[in-house]
Amino acid sequence: MILYIDGDAFPNLLKPIVLRSIERLGIPTKVIANKKINIGNSKHIEYIVVAQGADEADHHIVELCKENDLVITADIPLADRIISKNAHAIDHRGELYSTENIKQYLAMRNLMESIRESGEITGGPKPFGQKDAHAFANQFNAFLAKY
Repeated sequence: MILYIDGDAFPNLLKPIVLRSIERLGIPTKVIANKKINIGNSKHIEYIVVAQGADEADHHIVELCKENDLVITADIPLADRIISKNAHAIDHRGELYSTENIKQYLAMRNLMESIRESGEITGGPKPFGQKDAHAFANQFNAFLAKY
């Protein structure tokens, strides 16, 4: 298994959690973003900076990702593409996306996007906090225990 991190908007609170697991388990990891992102120094981490542009990092992750790999991302369309490759995706708040739930998340995301495009102010997601980091850590560790 290779761990891919969608580095665009990766929360700082998650960096030490992920780095500890990478080091402890020796997980080959690729951090992909359109700017330099650093989650820590490790011989197991490769940092890849892609060209600027909408979804360039996402396209690169999908291109590299293989069956049973894990992607950490808050991008639901990216998670959908990953799931369709029989790989795994987990978001920053600890949600493990699957074939059973990804279409529901995608539909909700698309609905909210169309509401915003109609001029409605939706407020966006709540700020990322310790509770979210804890939920992520629990889900991430549970996933790694299975693989």
